[in-house]
Amino acid sequence: MTPLVFSALSDPTRCEIVAMLSAGERDVANIAGAFSMSAPAVSQHLKALRNAGLVRVRAQAQRRFYSLDKATMAGAADWLMRMAGFWEDRLDALEEALRKEVGDG
Repeated sequence: MTPLVFSALSDPTRCEIVAMLSAGERDVANIAGAFSMSAPAVSQHLKALRNAGLVRVRAQAQRRFYSLDKATMAGAADWLMRMAGFWEDRLDALEEALRKEVGDG
């Protein structure tokens, strides 16, 4: 898991793009049309997502189509699930320790 994945997802616009692409492949014009920013600004967001490995680009004539990279998304989801388990165990232990402390006092 590369830190670029979560760095790219830390931006709300990029998260919106990922959500859009979760419904299927879209071309740049379609993606850009969903935002009130310039097409070059949207392209920069797509570049960050592409550099992180979150999206793939496919050229068809003069158009560029973007889709999610399922392997990278699955890797990120797996990592998040492992971290959730890690923190749940520790928070459960903390809760138990606090209950013992309060009960002993």
